[in-house]
Amino acid sequence: MILQCPACGHEFSVDRIVGYCACGSPLLAKYDTDSVREIVSSRKFPSSVSSMWRYAELLPVRSWSSVVSLGEGWTPMLSSRGLARNLGMQRVFIKDESRNPTFSFKDRGLCVAISKHIELGAVSFALPSAGNAAVSMCAYCAAAGVRAHVFMPADTPPVFFRECEMYGAETMRVPGTIADCGTRMKKLAGDWVDLSTTREPYRVEGKKTIGFEISEQLGWNAPDAVICPTGGGTAIVGIWKAFNELEEIGLAGNKRPRLYAIQTEGCAPVVRAIENGQDDIELWQECRTRALGLRVPKPFAGQLILRAIRESGGSALSVSESAIDSMRDAVARAEGLNVCPETAVACLGLKRLIELGKVQTDENVVVLNTGAGYRYSTSISVNGRNPVYL
Repeated sequence: MILQCPACGHEFSVDRIVGYCACGSPLLAKYDTDSVREIVSSRKFPSSVSSMWRYAELLPVRSWSSVVSLGEGWTPMLSSRGLARNLGMQRVFIKDESRNPTFSFKDRGLCVAISKHIELGAVSFALPSAGNAAVSMCAYCAAAGVRAHVFMPADTPPVFFRECEMYGAETMRVPGTIADCGTRMKKLAGDWVDLSTTREPYRVEGKKTIGFEISEQLGWNAPDAVICPTGGGTAIVGIWKAFNELEEIGLAGNKRPRLYAIQTEGCAPVVRAIENGQDDIELWQECRTRALGLRVPKPFAGQLILRAIRESGGSALSVSESAIDSMRDAVARAEGLNVCPETAVACLGLKRLIELGKVQTDENVVVLNTGAGYRYSTSISVNGRNPVYL
């Protein structure tokens, strides 16, 4: 395995801690897929492990002793009935990432990143976060016995700060958005490994296992579309990478799902870039959304996100803030799931895609439920404005 810059082609060793390329691009891991293909042919891939580590041959951690696992991954793919009926669809699958150890899909990427960096000798980690990623990192750092430092927007619901402190992390409240948190963290320049989204290469590796599982749970087939609520965009980059690797090792064909990035009108930098035909994502000046995980004004992996969406034949669209609460209620009543605001945004996006004719009612569609909704039952202010109730 090597690390390679997808922009300039420069290669980096996996035997030392690196962040991103000097040219400004995130790095991606490349595997000896010929060797993995031989393992597949002997029916030894994936393993019988009931977690995302069943795909260990396509993950970067070399030694099992370095893996800090809480049982992440291998989450259910629920066949929706009520939601599909309400949307006029024949089939809708919900990939329920709320079943992960800290109740969000952040566990996949942070588990792999922390495990790999511990293998390389790291003992301290830091992260700017809208909430779920902070809780996840703190849980895995606690399990590993290493230090955690988190920087969250000051208006993040108190439960997130409480959980991080419960795990023994150093927490800091920062006015503004996750971008402001990143700026504050950079200024402090501690002795930590920076686990910011796509500013190191291994969170994508964990997140791509969503794509592996979707394919395996559909009999090593691809759905027609995957609906992704999008903030930092790691899921889109990871899922696209997963289906490419599955073809390389001979487990899947060349069919790919169309990837749809869904954001809200209050923070839609990916949507604007797609609509304007841009090669990269520009800063969204005023991020106002109650879907906190989507409050990312400028994803670092902008070029990779746009490339994955376009190569997949997908698109991006934004939905109304005012409909989030009603969609959360609708999903709860139709499916018995208390989903987070970000998942409600994805469901609103699917509804709009059907109305626009971009998704057909007889297609196989997967919606990512990126996290549980229980943490959002408190009031917060959005960029200093009046409280909104989630």
